[in-house]
Amino acid sequence: MLFQKKIDRAMNKLHEDSDAGRAEREHTPEEEYRQEKPDLEKGDFLAMTIAAILTILPVALLVLLGLAAIMYFTIVH
Repeated sequence: MLFQKKIDRAMNKLHEDSDAGRAEREHTPEEEYRQEKPDLEKGDFLAMTIAAILTILPVALLVLLGLAAIMYFTIVH
């Protein structure tokens, strides 16, 4: 291979770093690694719901219209 020495060095470095990271993780408490839920304000859930509807609904309508057009031209013509 053209860059075999560089690849070997990179792989050795990767394994050394992962071993060092594993040793550090064993000594830290488990609570630090839990993901905390973000604090939501009063209207955040409604805003996220409206944003999801505005994002997904047009795409779903286009897909349904496309499928309807395909079926129309398949059956009628």
